[in-house]
Amino acid sequence: MSERTVVHLLRHGEVHNPAKVLYGRLPGYRLSAAGEGMAATAAKWFSGKDVTHLVSSPLERAQQTAAPIAESLALPVQIDERLIEAGNAFEGLRVGVGDGALRVPRHWWKLRNPFRPSWGEPYVEIAARMLAAVEAARDAARGHEAVLVSHQLPIWTVRLHVEGRRYAHDPRRRQCGLASVTSLTYDGDRFASLSYAEPAGATDPDAVPGA
Repeated sequence: MSERTVVHLLRHGEVHNPAKVLYGRLPGYRLSAAGEGMAATAAKWFSGKDVTHLVSSPLERAQQTAAPIAESLALPVQIDERLIEAGNAFEGLRVGVGDGALRVPRHWWKLRNPFRPSWGEPYVEIAARMLAAVEAARDAARGHEAVLVSHQLPIWTVRLHVEGRRYAHDPRRRQCGLASVTSLTYDGDRFASLSYAEPAGATDPDAVPGA
């Protein structure tokens, strides 16, 4: 009988971002007070699970989200660059509907291809690096569970990949709220099923696209 292994993809908690910019990979964006609470709630959710391996994106907000889990389960936090947020040409700009960079004609060329997408890291590359990180964690936690702390678009993209769905999508329809958990279950090396949970309660997943 194959070993059952679960890889949990945890999105970071709410970020302090009063200017409402798309912060992407920019440094200096840490969790808000509410985000710290979300991280603590997520840690409680994992406390009864057989987690033996904990990995985080290198960005500060992800490491902050991982910290309460590390403390609760007495696990070290390993850093995996493959879990980082997707690259985006609009980093540092406001991109809300009706205001910001999307109203400026010089930026429209960046929107020419929503299927790749033309404004950032290609979906196919996001999926490849995330899948490699997931499979590495699966191998490290054989017969147990792993937690990988990452970001909305990378988590959603690898979910689309394992479910056999196309990458191009409406960001408003992503099921990947703040501090949410997307769990991939494997029988041996074979992907078996996916489940989704929101330990911190329902949140607005697209207040800042690509967060």
